[in-house]
Amino acid sequence: MVTHTAQSAPINFSETELIQVAENYPHMRVLAGHVLFDEGSPSSTAYIVLEGELEVLKRAEDRQVLLGVVGKGELIGEMSLLQDRPRTATMRARTNTLLIEVDGQQFKDVLTTCPAVSYGVLETVIARMGSNELRMRQNNAMEHWNELTAGVAHELNNPSAAIKRGVDQLAEALDLFTRAQRALGLFHYSPDQQQMLDELYVQIRERAQHPPELDAMALSDREYEIESFLQDFGIEESWEFSESLVNLRISIDDLDLLTDFFTPEQLRPGLVLISAMYKTYGLLAEISAGAAQISGIVDTLKGYSYLDQAPVQEVDVTDGIDKTLLILRQRILPTLSVRREYTPDLPRIQAYGRELNQVWTNIINNAIQALNGEGEIVIRARRDDQPNWVAVEIEDNGPGIAPEHLPKLFDPFFTTKPPGKGTGLGLNVS
Repeated sequence: MVTHTAQSAPINFSETELIQVAENYPHMRVLAGHVLFDEGSPSSTAYIVLEGELEVLKRAEDRQVLLGVVGKGELIGEMSLLQDRPRTATMRARTNTLLIEVDGQQFKDVLTTCPAVSYGVLETVIARMGSNELRMRQNNAMEHWNELTAGVAHELNNPSAAIKRGVDQLAEALDLFTRAQRALGLFHYSPDQQQMLDELYVQIRERAQHPPELDAMALSDREYEIESFLQDFGIEESWEFSESLVNLRISIDDLDLLTDFFTPEQLRPGLVLISAMYKTYGLLAEISAGAAQISGIVDTLKGYSYLDQAPVQEVDVTDGIDKTLLILRQRILPTLSVRREYTPDLPRIQAYGRELNQVWTNIINNAIQALNGEGEIVIRARRDDQPNWVAVEIEDNGPGIAPEHLPKLFDPFFTTKPPGKGTGLGLNVS
């Protein structure tokens, strides 16, 4: 639903003043859909609406947010003239509209000669700044949570895919396990043979969770050695389980010992069962690791948002920074390094935990954008001079901030980013 926020404080022209303004300044007509001016464009003119309606639009990433609608008797474009800044929003005609054009000098003359206009401008500026800031704060929060959701979804994708892949393969491994058990049941093993197999079974679970770290060439060489040995012994198609035997760290010496006690017909189903057990335990370990990773992500997200916790509480500042970095991990490219310098044993502080994490997010996000994917961010946390205070410094080796922009950094809607790439509220909110 669109609210006419810009109409909350219209300028109260008297009939005489309105006629005077209308007679002394040029008029212009625009058709519905016409863009009067774009966000970020230079400001040189203010306008008074005589007929029709205009939409106030603000770019946010790849879309435009409707801030409000202005109508008859309202002044637009005055904020940029007063502050000598580029346009902070786009103005587009909603209907066919008749406007009065007032350039910069004429606008100053009107303020000087028309007290009602001066008072009305003051009211309008205050009302618009408040309503626009509220709307953009809400949009900024939504953009933040959208970005957060996208990051979490990306983080969840890998473990959830691993779990699904493991479950799909587990059915096949269990089927192989069942068939191998049936094949073993056809043989009557001696106590010594059964003991040797049982000793191997005991080692499988532990070894399946910690396979050896071999490169592809070494793994292939080991598999070939085992396949050749078993083929010479009389076991065909040993490639079906040779990889599992390598990962279980079963050596040629181990197999040589087994061949002293088993015939090829007896040994093959035992090796198939060992391979099936390895695959089953290995897949269970993958599924368990994926579930643990998802649980860790959820715990991080809950800690970041302080879910189910009181608004004000004792906060571990560095823990909040670390959780923020985890949430933003998707945006921190390999060519961008983050160095943390934390003084040990920092005190916990009384703070709004969720809002404080939003501050870290805003500032670190700014640093990431300033570095454009390459550089270093340094985050320092130390004790402040006052007891139980913590000072946090976030620094990057990007291009820096122009001296003329420094006084405006905390002004609402001020941004050095291109239109649509920043709301100008990050530091103001922080």
